[in-house]
Amino acid sequence: MSLKKIFPFLIWLPLVKSTWKDDLIAGITGTIIVIPQAVAFAMIAGLPPIYGFYTAMVTPIIAALFGSSYHLISGPTTTSSIVVFAVISQFANPESELEAFISLAILLSFMAGVVKLVMGLAQMGKLVNFVSNSVVIGFAAGAGILIGFKQLKYVFGINVPMGSTFYEISTYTIKHIAETNFYVFGVALGTLAIALLIRRFIKKMARLYMLIAMILGSVLAILLGGNMHGIETVGNVPSHLPPFGIPNFNYGDMRLLTSGALTLALLGLVEAVSIARAVALHSHQKLDNNQEFIGQGLSNIVSSFFSSYASSGSFTRSGLNYQSGAKTPLSAIFSAIGLMVVVLFFAKFASFLPKAVMGGIILMVGYNLIDFQHIKKIIKSSKRELIIFSVTLFGTLFLELETALFSGILISLFFYLEKTSKPNIAEVGINSEGKFINIIRDETARECPQIKIIRIDDSIYFGAIEAISNYFAELYEKQEKYHILVIANGINFIDLAGAEWLTNEVLKWQERGGGIYFVGLKLVSQEILIKGGFIDIMGADCFFKDKHTAIATIYKKFDADICENCDIKLFNECKQGILE
Repeated sequence: MSLKKIFPFLIWLPLVKSTWKDDLIAGITGTIIVIPQAVAFAMIAGLPPIYGFYTAMVTPIIAALFGSSYHLISGPTTTSSIVVFAVISQFANPESELEAFISLAILLSFMAGVVKLVMGLAQMGKLVNFVSNSVVIGFAAGAGILIGFKQLKYVFGINVPMGSTFYEISTYTIKHIAETNFYVFGVALGTLAIALLIRRFIKKMARLYMLIAMILGSVLAILLGGNMHGIETVGNVPSHLPPFGIPNFNYGDMRLLTSGALTLALLGLVEAVSIARAVALHSHQKLDNNQEFIGQGLSNIVSSFFSSYASSGSFTRSGLNYQSGAKTPLSAIFSAIGLMVVVLFFAKFASFLPKAVMGGIILMVGYNLIDFQHIKKIIKSSKRELIIFSVTLFGTLFLELETALFSGILISLFFYLEKTSKPNIAEVGINSEGKFINIIRDETARECPQIKIIRIDDSIYFGAIEAISNYFAELYEKQEKYHILVIANGINFIDLAGAEWLTNEVLKWQERGGGIYFVGLKLVSQEILIKGGFIDIMGADCFFKDKHTAIATIYKKFDADICENCDIKLFNECKQGILE
């Protein structure tokens, strides 16, 4: 194993000589964004705000060093925070048993990290290949809308209840729109306008547009009177770095948290890889899912020794990181270090950042997560992909995030299995030029009365057996032909169920005096036939490397009387009269 495989940061480390300035700018922007988020997410998890900071300081560094994505930012997230609270609140009350609650949260982070790491080391990253792009695009669009709506309380200055759903936020905002604080709205709208104008018209400062917008937005808040007119700020930021401590490895507690750790790990991995893939659609970076699993696992394990709770990839911060011009994972490290510096030395100044400014910026980040170009392609190209996209999108808005993701994945798998369970079977003839071709594509193509030539364009596995079996049964009942030649180049694999059915079908045709033959079957598809002894039962003479050799061999088994009265004379052997 190469050193770069063990330490993946060695791959991008040489790039930082020319990209560190871009990464520094993105990191500083990320630092400012994560301050209010860390507080909010920790509260959602039932933990004191300081634990949100601990998680945002340690997790991004480990994930950046050992992950795959150049733009994914890990740390506390809405999904992980909600799951952490749901799992641990069954065993400890955060209000009356805070110490026990914190201890379980840290232990849960370690356990979820171990699950993620094991999955990565076991090369299970291929599992996310079953998550189609339509799921990723739908999840990204839904998350973008959800992120934007969750900022409406800061944009309009309306006191939307914490933890409200998309529907609740929408209805509450509509009912209380008359309560809009126009000072807050002016700051949010002004910040958003400044960011858009800089990005659109001042190209030299385009990479700094978010940072500049936040600074100017803060100045605008001060000019409008700040707290005097209800423009709230982030508030008190504690000045503590994460202390080192070993999680409480109590067997009883670990047993209680096992199912929760598995759920948290699976959701976290799908979320992180989906976010990484969503950003990669724009950055065109090639991802290593197994490495991302390892990075996420190590980040949770290591951070649990520094009083952090379970984390995953963040849609908001990852999208902002890419849009701010980040080039390598160094931006995530800069962001974490920046947060440490802010907490230690500038906590007082960071506390003056208006929430309305944050609302305006995050509103634009959420909008940018909606990939309108790919959505148009989905709408135009495929109804099935549109269904997958729509289910994931609306599921993200109206259901739990994990439910939305799994719903999209399950539907995409259903469509895949449904499609592969009905493989295309083309009936092949020989045209006027002597070429083997699908008879529906060429009017001159003709078939021999004694052999049926077909082409199967998919794998023969348990899900497809019924459809293929029905086709062969119809041919058998017609009793028109006794020989079938299967052009098998399109058969990618045959499973055990397929091999057993195929063997029985071949024997059935042989008993009637005919046979089923295969030409061009791939070695990988023959593997189970060879290892299982199925070829020995069917007979090795059923398999051919090319069509002409197969025809020449099968021709000798034709009925001479039928050939004598045939005026088609399709094969060279017919013209040469070999059977006479």
